[in-house]
Amino acid sequence: MSWYRKETDAVFEELNSSKDGLTSEQVEKRLEQYGPNELEERGMRSPWSVLLGQFTDTMVIILIVAAVISFFLGETTDAIMILIIVVLNAILGFTQEYRAEKAIAALKKMSVPTVRVRRDGQIKEVEAISLVPGDIVLFEAGDRVPADGRVVESVNLRAEEAALTGESVPVDKTDKKLEDEKLPIGDQKNMVFAGTAITYGRGSAVVVETGMNTELGNIADMIQQVTEEKTPLQRRMDELGKWLAIAAFVLVAIVFAVGVWRGGEINEMFLTAVGLAVAAVPEGLVAVVTIALALGAQRMVKRNALIRKLPAVETLGSITTICSDKTGTLTENRMTVTVLDIAGTRIDLTTKMEKTGATLKKEEP
Repeated sequence: MSWYRKETDAVFEELNSSKDGLTSEQVEKRLEQYGPNELEERGMRSPWSVLLGQFTDTMVIILIVAAVISFFLGETTDAIMILIIVVLNAILGFTQEYRAEKAIAALKKMSVPTVRVRRDGQIKEVEAISLVPGDIVLFEAGDRVPADGRVVESVNLRAEEAALTGESVPVDKTDKKLEDEKLPIGDQKNMVFAGTAITYGRGSAVVVETGMNTELGNIADMIQQVTEEKTPLQRRMDELGKWLAIAAFVLVAIVFAVGVWRGGEINEMFLTAVGLAVAAVPEGLVAVVTIALALGAQRMVKRNALIRKLPAVETLGSITTICSDKTGTLTENRMTVTVLDIAGTRIDLTTKMEKTGATLKKEEP
């Protein structure tokens, strides 16, 4: 619905609300109707899914098959050693990935934002998750917008919408209706959107969409529908596993055929051929790769980067260039002093930065 094309009175009528906000009874009913104001996280994995995911790689499956064959051939020691490698590999991968899952969940629980709303004719502070369409939300500089809303009051109100539009310049907001049809988000100046921030002024808005129905929710839904692709390392490991399996079958066939042709017992030749195929499997390769990825993940954690899946370490570690849509999108949203000019002496604060601190270089004026 094009809320930006409606007068504020028409918006209130459509949502069965008013400038005094909703009543507590209305909020309870609408929470049951629309659900909580939060984004659905379909990507979160349970402990069991994380654990079972450690046994889906082609190389791991080959090792398990090799362990089973070794056991039936009477090579119990070899079978146990292979299984130990598989289990240790699974434990290492599970520990790293599940730790990242828990850290992400903990971050979500820590950031339970509150907002100021007008309910029952009074200004109250409530959790953003409890917002429903029809609520009146009050804004001032520094506030995060918790849901999509139609501006009903604007006193020099400006919002930074880079998260949605990529435009780093704050947008002036108005409470007047707009006549144009099919305006892009960046031009809907009488609307505020979830995930954006108020940078200047104050105002209020009536909530029109919450949760997954917001513009931010639409983006989240599209992202979650994207099929997950394997990393280059996973593809190479799968390719190696496939060729090892083919080579093992060929080796079994050749050794078995040559042995029988030279007069060997069929059972003995079969066991010999299978034993050689098992010996050709690199049992330590999977463990070495997992350990290397785990070490890389630990180094990235020290730099405040959480890795949900170990194979992603190799992909992120290979990045040399990031392609962005425009200048100003990738920022820390804070000002930094880069140059000091004191009594005619110019000091560049960005020339050298060492781990132990900043080394300042003086330049002639």
